[in-house]
Amino acid sequence: MPAPTPFVLPYYPETPSQTAGPYVHIGLIPNQAGFDIFKNNFGGDIAGPGVAGERIVIEGRVYDGAGHVTKDVLVETWQANAAGRYNHPGDRQDKPLDDAFRGWARTGTDFESGLYRISTIKPGLVAGRRGRKEMAPHVNFWIASRGINIGLATRMYFGDETTANEQDPVLNIIEQPERRKTLIAPRSQRDGATIYTFDIYLQGERETVFFDV
Repeated sequence: MPAPTPFVLPYYPETPSQTAGPYVHIGLIPNQAGFDIFKNNFGGDIAGPGVAGERIVIEGRVYDGAGHVTKDVLVETWQANAAGRYNHPGDRQDKPLDDAFRGWARTGTDFESGLYRISTIKPGLVAGRRGRKEMAPHVNFWIASRGINIGLATRMYFGDETTANEQDPVLNIIEQPERRKTLIAPRSQRDGATIYTFDIYLQGERETVFFDV
């Protein structure tokens, strides 16, 4: 009886990588580029009148390695609600779910000023993974642009949450205290609104901490 033929997995070469290209806005946020394509346009205003929590605005610019403002960047954020729970079935915390708050924003940097702006609410403390201590209030960021092969993931923490930030398990894995500061946004007031300014540096001496997620 002949021996069975061994099964050999086929070899597939790695797919060539490429950057997001010069058409990020047209493909993902066409309304900002002047194209009325989607029935429901995503945007940076995610705190409607029925959402619970403190209204805030997050804004900033994205800088390249030479210190120049980039003006073609896609910015996505996702966050917990004011009670510290995500609007996602994977979040099983025993905290109230705010059905009016999707917690996810998609916008882009302005073509003229390079400024991005997100109107949202301040999130609450979030339970750590696998029983770890709670994480300080934070907003998760994802950045895509031409010249970037893989989207960059980072976090924004709140400058007025000093005690919570000092205990945050993610911030504490960053060994250099100066590097932690790249993730903390100062708070200010302007025209009656609470503003957190979060500038992102892609490279250079002030490079923002990015995470491999």
